[in-house]
Amino acid sequence: MSVVIPKPFVPRGGPRELATGPNPYLPAPARIMRAADLVPDVRLFELRFTDSTLADSFTFRPGQFVELSVEGVGEGPFSLPSSPTRRGVFQLGIRRAGKLTDFLFNYLSEGDEVGIRGPLGNGFPVERLEGSDLMLVAGGLGMVPLRGLLQYVVDLRERFGRVMLLYGSRNPDAVLFREELESLARRGDVELHLSVDATQGKPWSGRVGVVTELLDEVVCDVPSTYAVACGPPVFYKFMLEKLVAMGFGRDRIFLSLERRMECGIGKCGHCAVGYTFTCLHGPVFSYWDAMNLPELIYT
Repeated sequence: MSVVIPKPFVPRGGPRELATGPNPYLPAPARIMRAADLVPDVRLFELRFTDSTLADSFTFRPGQFVELSVEGVGEGPFSLPSSPTRRGVFQLGIRRAGKLTDFLFNYLSEGDEVGIRGPLGNGFPVERLEGSDLMLVAGGLGMVPLRGLLQYVVDLRERFGRVMLLYGSRNPDAVLFREELESLARRGDVELHLSVDATQGKPWSGRVGVVTELLDEVVCDVPSTYAVACGPPVFYKFMLEKLVAMGFGRDRIFLSLERRMECGIGKCGHCAVGYTFTCLHGPVFSYWDAMNLPELIYT
């Protein structure tokens, strides 16, 4: 399967031209093709640009994001849980969490249009990961950006070694993409390890406990493995300590840190931490790059 992956964006000053047009502030119209609830208050939207040329040419790196806008309502950044290997449409995983998302859930449906700017951010260093084993570690909604990377790896499976997915959720009803992940595990594309904080009386065959305990189930060749993690702030403290204790070098751990972003192009300053703009220099960082800026990880 042939796929064109954009090079990571390196800011050099001046306006940034996006795939959606030369004006980085102007969104391109996209139509909602499908919308389906994943778990309570999390919905998967499948979109296609109304401009057929843009729809067919639009590509991105796994781990990048876009800005979605609804005129008169607002704009927000959302991860891309789909892979650039699957062209023509793209997906967004959106949690109901405020004015914009309430409008999306309550008033928009298949056939309606929204505005899209992007892709934005740097994405995962997929070329660097090729030829290695991968350990993907997700907590809660952190599965959304990691699902895009997982799809990419599965579609280009021969380029990667062993793939381990460790994913922790609050309860069995909160596991995102559960049927899809279990299908990939049955096919042998991924080794799947799931945990929940509590079963709440629901059927569950996985581990009950915090997601870091899943690392105790996995034996891997650390020197030939990259770890990629995404989750809430509390997730990182214990996960990173455990990965380092296992022997992972800080340059072989990558984090998706997207909680602070707003405008997406480094103008509003909302995501600035010291000299770093999460939306420009991230949202993907190696642990080595992020460790001297703890505010990136823990706030």
